[in-house]
Amino acid sequence: MSSRPVLKPEATIGILGGGQLGRMLALAAARLGFHCHAYSPEADSCAFDVVHDFTCAPYEDHAALARFADAVDVITYEFENIPAETAAFLAARRPILPDPNVLARTQDRLVEKNFVKDLGIATAPFASIETAADVAKAVAAIGLPAVLKTRRMGYDGKGQKMIGGKDDPAAAWAELHSVPCILEGFVPFEREISVVAARSRDGQVECFDVAWNEHSNHILKTSRVPAPISDDYVVEARRITETIANAFDYVGVLAVEMFVVGQGSGPAVLVNEIAPRVHNSGHWSIDGCTVSQFEQHIRAVAGWTLGKPVRHGDVEMTNLIGTEVNDYARWLGEPGVSVHLYGKTDPRPGRKMGHITRVTPAGDKT
Repeated sequence: MSSRPVLKPEATIGILGGGQLGRMLALAAARLGFHCHAYSPEADSCAFDVVHDFTCAPYEDHAALARFADAVDVITYEFENIPAETAAFLAARRPILPDPNVLARTQDRLVEKNFVKDLGIATAPFASIETAADVAKAVAAIGLPAVLKTRRMGYDGKGQKMIGGKDDPAAAWAELHSVPCILEGFVPFEREISVVAARSRDGQVECFDVAWNEHSNHILKTSRVPAPISDDYVVEARRITETIANAFDYVGVLAVEMFVVGQGSGPAVLVNEIAPRVHNSGHWSIDGCTVSQFEQHIRAVAGWTLGKPVRHGDVEMTNLIGTEVNDYARWLGEPGVSVHLYGKTDPRPGRKMGHITRVTPAGDKT
C-alpha cells in the first residue's frame, strides 16, 4: 500500500457519499490544494455545493461509476454502508481507502463484534439471532435488559430496540422485521466516549483526545474534550483504538465508540461500535485542534504525513438537529464559538443540520 504514489496538490480525490461528512472532507481537501469529486444518488446532497465536480447517479450504475473512477486519482467514502458490489467495481479501477474489506467487517454488527473479540478487546456480551428459536436462546444466554440490533444498516438509533424484563423479545424482533440481529447485554456505563484516530499508509497512528459523548434520542448531541476520565482510561481507550486500526491495516480516519464502566472485576472500557470513517464526535477538531479529523483523513489517503493533533483548549461541540438550525444567529456573536451550517434545506426532526463549537483556552474558565 505504501508503494502507491503520493498525491500532489491538484490531484482529484473521489468521495462516495454527498452528506455533511463528504462536504467537510472536501473543504479540508481544498485547503491542501486538492480537487474533490463527490458521487451520490441524492440530487440535494450538500457536498455537491463545495466540490470541484460531482456525479449524481445510483450506486448500481456501472457506467456512471466507471466515469467517476476515470476522473479521480483515489477514492474514499464518507459513510460505511456503500454497497459491496459498488466498492468491488470501483476497487478494480482505482485505489479505495480505507480498504473495502474494512467495510465488509463493519457493515455487519456480528462480524464486527467477533473481530473485536478475536483481538482480545472487551465488548458487551452478545448473541446472534437469525431465527425465531434464536430469540429465546439469546435472551437465556444474555439476560435482560438487553438491546436488540439489526446486523446491518443501523445508525443514530435506527434498527435497534431496548428490551426490558417485562417486554416480549419475540415481538421486538418482529418490529425489526425479523431480520438477522444481535442481542447485546445492556451495559450500566458511567460515560460514553470515543477515540478518533488517523492511520497513514506507512502505519503512523495519531489519536485525537478522548471525547465524552452525550446523546439525545439516540443521536449525538454534545461531545466534550478532554473527556473527564482517568489517565488510565485514556491510555486504554487509545490502546484499543490503535490495536483496531493496525489490525485492519487501516488507512484514513476511524472512530471507536466505547463505554466506560468503571472499577470492578471486569474491563473498565468496552467497545460499542467502530465507524470506519470520519465521525461526528470528531467535529470539534475543526476549530479546536491544530489539525482536523478531515484534514488527517485527506492526508492519509493522499499518502501524506499525518499532523500531530494539539488541542487549543477545552472544547465542546453541539449538534444543531432539526429546527434548532433556525436559531443559528444566536451563536454568531458568542466569544469562542464557531458556527457550521451544512447547507441542507429540510430541517426535519432528527436530521443533523449543523453544529457549533465552543473553544475555551486552557486556564480560562470564565
